[in-house]
Amino acid sequence: MGTQSELGAFLRSRRARLRPEDVGLPPHGTRRRVPGLRREELALLAGVSVTHYTRLEQGQSTNASEAVLDAIARALRLSEDECAHLKDLARPARPRRPQAPRPEHARPGLRNLLNAMGEVPAVVLDRRNDVLAWNPLGHALLAGHIDPDSPDSPTQRPNLTRMLFLDAHTRELYTEWEEEARTALAALRLTAGRHPDDRHLAELIGQLAMNSPEFSAMWSRHPVRNCTSGAKRFHHPLVGPMELEFESMHLSDASGQRLLAYSAEPGTPSEAALRLLSAAGRPGPIRPGCARSRPCASGRP
Repeated sequence: MGTQSELGAFLRSRRARLRPEDVGLPPHGTRRRVPGLRREELALLAGVSVTHYTRLEQGQSTNASEAVLDAIARALRLSEDECAHLKDLARPARPRRPQAPRPEHARPGLRNLLNAMGEVPAVVLDRRNDVLAWNPLGHALLAGHIDPDSPDSPTQRPNLTRMLFLDAHTRELYTEWEEEARTALAALRLTAGRHPDDRHLAELIGQLAMNSPEFSAMWSRHPVRNCTSGAKRFHHPLVGPMELEFESMHLSDASGQRLLAYSAEPGTPSEAALRLLSAAGRPGPIRPGCARSRPCASGRP
């Protein structure tokens, strides 16, 4: 689906979740053919012309001003993440000349950092949630059933979102799978809005939509949310239940890569379980594999 089609679908989904009485408008006396606000009602709330809003929703306007988009976001009661997504879709970056994508790699310094975080499960992800590197505990926590060297091969890399929907072991790992799935999908849509020309990202979304009815149903609701910290509940096949805090930290360059790390509250059963998982096997440090350095600040999840 093109960016402008995505914009129209997103705006319609957000109109559908509001009723006139929710936003201070008198309920319409006649039966509505579709749920939610009508275009003219939203235009009235936002203080824009019906024609202007209709052109925007139909993908016929690509130069909406910041003020107009902010007014529409307020009228639709969008969250901060949803507002950012609206602007990404309404004013997409100029298409770049297609180029063969180069495989991404975690820098040697990042791999050294992962090795130094011996008691902390940690992984390096790209914006698509492909695993570029992990330390032994990160591998043991998230994907002990997968070859630990798989991130070194661009064609074999595990993808955490793909695993979440299509891998039975990963599904069983999360105690609250549906919440985890909704969060991951909402972050993926936010990334897709920022990078509409990412062919590999589009292929991932297409694969998930074709092979997971749950993904397809969730995707059709256009969830948008960025989640960089919080808690996750696991039921690990080796050490049982754990509740771990996580932090997702974006690198300061323009690569879109991020470091995802987990920790347990000191003195809790979760900390004991994490220590037990760490002691279950202590393989050597991460091998260099395909770790080639990338230019700094080379040119989302």
